[in-house]
Amino acid sequence: MDKINEMIRAAERALAEQFAAIDEVALFNQEKVLSAFRAEEIALRHFYPSTGYGYGDEGRTALGRVYARAFGAEKAIVSPALLSGTHALTCALFGVLRPGDEVLFLTGEPYDTMRGVLTGEGIGSLADFGIGHTYLPLTAQGKVDYSTLSEVLCQKEYRMVYIQRSRGYELRDAFSVSEIGEMCAFVREKGFGGCIFVDNCYGEFVETREPAEVGADLLVGSLIKNPGGGLAPTGGYIAGKEAYVRLCENRLTAPSVGGEIGSYAAGYRPFFQGFFLAPHTVAQALKGSLLIGKCMEDLGCENFPAIGKPLADITRAIRFDTEEELCAFIRSVQEVSPVDSFARPEPWDMPGYDAKVIMAAGTFTEGATIELSADAPVRSPYTAYFQGALTYEHAKLACRAILEKLVKKGA
Repeated sequence: MDKINEMIRAAERALAEQFAAIDEVALFNQEKVLSAFRAEEIALRHFYPSTGYGYGDEGRTALGRVYARAFGAEKAIVSPALLSGTHALTCALFGVLRPGDEVLFLTGEPYDTMRGVLTGEGIGSLADFGIGHTYLPLTAQGKVDYSTLSEVLCQKEYRMVYIQRSRGYELRDAFSVSEIGEMCAFVREKGFGGCIFVDNCYGEFVETREPAEVGADLLVGSLIKNPGGGLAPTGGYIAGKEAYVRLCENRLTAPSVGGEIGSYAAGYRPFFQGFFLAPHTVAQALKGSLLIGKCMEDLGCENFPAIGKPLADITRAIRFDTEEELCAFIRSVQEVSPVDSFARPEPWDMPGYDAKVIMAAGTFTEGATIELSADAPVRSPYTAYFQGALTYEHAKLACRAILEKLVKKGA
């Protein structure tokens, strides 16, 4: 135990400068969110529930305005009717795209659950509606291949370019807001006049800017990730240029009513309060990610991003040599969870994935990845994707427990 505690203390000393930088970002973003609340004059009445059609629901509309202001967007939908990140992304894609349109994925293939949205035959996918797509492979370094991108943009007219900020289940670093800004500027310089679309999941409040502030037309995410702050019970958001967001509203509800309807009988307080806490909660998750990453690196495990590199999202990829080691790590995360710590995760055929997935999610909100969690497709290379922690203290306790288990196994 003494050896493990000293290992953690040494990691904290080595990470002190990065921890301080995270605190500065959190302070900046907290002021930004506070300013949005004050500018929109948020009051207790905005927390009240609504039922039925939800006409005149002040909470719903005010929540959208707060998100839009904080994210540097013209308009935002924030809704419990958006059931997940994948659902929010799908709603936005179908809102903007029309039969015959083409989408260019600048950052390689998207996350597993999105692939069926694109190509699943006979299930209402984009392909079923005659909407095509092209994947632009990333370079060996996990970056956009601008030379090939220039050629591809000249070969076909695209309605949308799609950027996935986080790594998904790929072994690459997440894209920073600056890198996303470079992508936006490049495609505009090449004459692209369509929609620049960003899957912003896991990236909100990690930096001082959001993609809408560097040229993105739409950004989409999940409320049980960063922006929900650990309090939002469900939901997603779509933010960006007003013209595009209105198209997404029409897809979420109906073209005749758009964003004028939508009720929530449970009330909006957790959504507002979670968003207010989100800058701090994200900072806690980032520190926890760095701590466990540093300790695992000291044990010889390869990390993405490498310790010392700037962070662009809350996820951390950790490589293992075998399926057994991978599953043992995931189970150790479950064991230090506040909920269902006694459960033993097993690989299973999770909907939307092409390999069995093992997932540790002993969370207060089911599947919330702003809470301490880890998951992995059970396939080579054996990589665990670790994210979240509502408090740094929980991440530290988890790190200690994981290291203790590794020591017992002779690591």
